[in-house]
Amino acid sequence: MTVPPRTGTHETPSGAAASGRPQKPAGVLVELAGVSRHFVIGDATVRALDGVDLVVREGEWVVVLGPSGSGKTTLLNMISALDSPTEGRVVVAGRDITQASRAQLFRFRRHTVSFIFQTFNLFPGLTALENVQFGADVAGRGDSRKVAQAMLGRVGLGERLQHFPHELSGGEQQRVAIARAVASGNPLLVADEPTGELDFRTGIQILGLLHEQHHVSGHAVIIVTHNREISRVADRVIEMGSGRITRDGPPEGGQVEIDGLRW
Repeated sequence: MTVPPRTGTHETPSGAAASGRPQKPAGVLVELAGVSRHFVIGDATVRALDGVDLVVREGEWVVVLGPSGSGKTTLLNMISALDSPTEGRVVVAGRDITQASRAQLFRFRRHTVSFIFQTFNLFPGLTALENVQFGADVAGRGDSRKVAQAMLGRVGLGERLQHFPHELSGGEQQRVAIARAVASGNPLLVADEPTGELDFRTGIQILGLLHEQHHVSGHAVIIVTHNREISRVADRVIEMGSGRITRDGPPEGGQVEIDGLRW
């Protein structure tokens, strides 16, 4: 499959091009070739994904848009090795994960991809600090407790470290989930509706944290959302419908800064 040039206004994942330093071209991080995912429900076959081809480069900031049932969450699940395709091939960070064993997929998720779940998936018996520290520990970070404290402070929960999930609001739980994913330091961060439970002010704060992972740390970020406004800050916008990519390019009307968003 031909690899397209990067789109959007960012030339490099680290943003260092603005400083005048020469940068090597970003490599391919994610490649999907002819990926389909079919589910059989009774006598009907649901085509959640239908022959999707996609390339995402290192350090890209991608927003995936589409209505419910368009296939966008299934796409994230393929990239994150949370599901396997019915047809096609998925390669992430140079590894073909299509037919990987459970042990290989565990190692892949541990060191390559961090997933921000729409349903949070926090451990109810762990405090906010312990939930985030778990993410850093799994990724093998030796300074996990310090990282966890710093990340919770960044999402505005520095005073809630010892609270358990049931003692937090839905928005606070979402922020813990985001802090846990970011604390892993993995090169690919994928998020399913990361601002869905948040008010505008907190949503902007979270987008700023995710953007830092992309722009400063050089991580690739893929966000699935219903909120078209969020797509305005992306390098690249992918729109989906009926399990297929219907548009792939820069934001319509041009890219804006996060503080220029309104919803």
